[in-house]
Amino acid sequence: MSNIKQILVVDDDQDIRELLAQYLTKNSFDVITAEDGIKMDSQLDNHQPDLIILDIMLPGDDGFVLCQRIRQTSNVPIIMLTANSDEMDRVLGLEIGADDYIAKPFSPRELLARIKALLRRTQYVVEQSRTTANQHKARYFCFANWKLDTQQHVLLDSNNKTYPLTGADFQLLMLFLESGDNPISRDQICQSLHGRNAFANERGIDVHLSRLRNYLGDDAKAPNIIKTVRGKGYLFIASIYTID
Repeated sequence: MSNIKQILVVDDDQDIRELLAQYLTKNSFDVITAEDGIKMDSQLDNHQPDLIILDIMLPGDDGFVLCQRIRQTSNVPIIMLTANSDEMDRVLGLEIGADDYIAKPFSPRELLARIKALLRRTQYVVEQSRTTANQHKARYFCFANWKLDTQQHVLLDSNNKTYPLTGADFQLLMLFLESGDNPISRDQICQSLHGRNAFANERGIDVHLSRLRNYLGDDAKAPNIIKTVRGKGYLFIASIYTID
């Protein structure tokens, strides 16, 4: 079985598509491309890429819409490309499920570094979830009318409707579930989600926490699941039990 990772590049600029295809291929990736959402959907019907590079400014549905659509059925890592240096674009991308972002014009070497870091992080999440499942001998963590499937990386509600989690969302939730009665600091969250070579910032941590709370329907002002502990971080306060 080949260990070559496949990357889908979605950008309406042909020069960027060709540049990234050539550069990433030279760096041992298999690259497929799409110029818009229609072509992206076609590629996803025929392939299962390991990572998607998604431009925001596209004809038809923009990158935000496409990211939301992908997240309805998949937790594939997504790096968004933005021509706007405004923080709001970057924050919105993270809020709707992107894992990272990079502003145009960008250095291919920096993008390559982000790709490798995100793929390493994703692989780490998979390996940790397998280890956790073996240690606990349980597939599901149950709390507050939610059930986390540690094998499929999805949340199930009380009606067994599934909600796919990104690698970052899954890892953050597992960090809380394994914390017991110990608060988790922002430094711990940053280290867990991004590692030593993180491209993280304070706002990014807030976005990850907000996104997880939104998934769980937890109000930060009157929390039932994740409580802010002043000066210490965040504490998972919902009762937890496991199912094999």
